[in-house]
Amino acid sequence: METNRHKKGITAIELLVVIAVLGVIFSIAIPQFSKIRENQVLKSAVGDIISSLNKARSQTLASINSSSYGVRFQSGKVIIFKGTAFSPSTSGNETIDIITPASITNVVLGCTPSIPCDIYFNRLSGTPSKTGTITISTSSFSKVITISATGSASMN
Repeated sequence: METNRHKKGITAIELLVVIAVLGVIFSIAIPQFSKIRENQVLKSAVGDIISSLNKARSQTLASINSSSYGVRFQSGKVIIFKGTAFSPSTSGNETIDIITPASITNVVLGCTPSIPCDIYFNRLSGTPSKTGTITISTSSFSKVITISATGSASMN
């Protein structure tokens, strides 16, 4: 009988050790998974923005609907629009939402409160109306997209 009590005591101690070890592992692993997810969301946002710029440029060069196309940058989204000026009421605007926790944190395209953060492409050459950078950030990471004078967008 004493042997059974001794075995039960060891089993309870072993169980407590296993639970403690699992607690330590989870306390280390969960924040790392969170950072991995955050980095993936950031990469996805960068891809969405570069894709939007490339789409607007290619639609312009293809002269779809005999028009130029552009992109408007806002904190949580980008909007592809037809023409050289953004109009929020146009039904053809295509909105691409940036998944949180990523957001557009800085746009250096000569924007001010009176000059919106829009860029459109020239129909004949595909050159952008503005060049500069767009910074996309999360709480832990950030990436910078550069729009060159030729209209190509790349991540630095």
